[in-house]
Amino acid sequence: MAGELPYEKPLVEMRQKIEELKQFGQDKQIDFTDEINRLEERYLQMEEEIYTNITAPQKMHLARHHQRPTSLDLIEQVFTDFIELHGDRLFGDDLAVVGGIAKLNGIPVTVIGQQRGKDTKDNIARFFGSAHPEGFRKGLRLMQQAEKFKRPIITFIDTKGAYPGNTAEERGQSEAIARNLREMAKLSVPVICVVIGEGGSGGALAFAVGNRVLMLEHAIYSAISPNGAASILWKDASKADQAAEAMKITANDLLRLEVIEDIVPEPRGGAHRNYEMTAAAIKELLERHLAELMNMSCDELREDRYQKFRKIGQYTFLKPSETEPML
Repeated sequence: MAGELPYEKPLVEMRQKIEELKQFGQDKQIDFTDEINRLEERYLQMEEEIYTNITAPQKMHLARHHQRPTSLDLIEQVFTDFIELHGDRLFGDDLAVVGGIAKLNGIPVTVIGQQRGKDTKDNIARFFGSAHPEGFRKGLRLMQQAEKFKRPIITFIDTKGAYPGNTAEERGQSEAIARNLREMAKLSVPVICVVIGEGGSGGALAFAVGNRVLMLEHAIYSAISPNGAASILWKDASKADQAAEAMKITANDLLRLEVIEDIVPEPRGGAHRNYEMTAAAIKELLERHLAELMNMSCDELREDRYQKFRKIGQYTFLKPSETEPML
């Protein structure tokens, strides 16, 4: 198994034993068929136990897996005729955000994604998927173009958060994120957002104001990264696993809380095991939700988006008699 995580170690060891026994049988001309079959059966049982009980901290590590498919990987698999567009027309081209026009089963769409690197050099060029203001403004420019030409918008979210350095602050990071939130809320075309890896902080929210928000099965989505939360709550970023458990950041948690609308199933072991299967599952759900949204009018789409976010969270109103008098 390539790129295995710590909790997968028993599977790796079992697979090695099976392969060693097969090789030994071939070398010594001994029939170990029964023993190999028993080990294979045990391997399947272990696989079922491990992959059906993945914890929130384990999902966090899966979402950050270095071999997990990126936005460009999925765009290549899900869409056809993709043409990437560059620049924000104000400062420059942020490689942490990619986007352009494509077709989804013949339907013209605008696709925008946050892009991590494939290796160290690529990650440095793309700021590890953490956008500067020009990245958010590039995305907004493409969304406004989609609005003009009545194209549905699909975003792929995969970032620890917006770039936190001085250069980003100097160019208006918070304003760029806030503007995206406001402008996405007003769009009159269908907007579908897919969290494919880690959806962290304002960097994720700036591309997540959609009519439908979907998540890959082992993705995570939160207003602050588990590491950041641990640093604030316990003054210790190493307690990120503990924070992940408490924050309700998994797809199942967020579906139950009505923050997202659907979960995209992943291949056993995670999306990095099979890009094609992952892309096919995303495409199927995109087609279903897009067909529903394209039957709505512009006003209905805006109202649908408003109501989606309005209902998130639980609150109660106190009766006048229950409020304490003001001093």
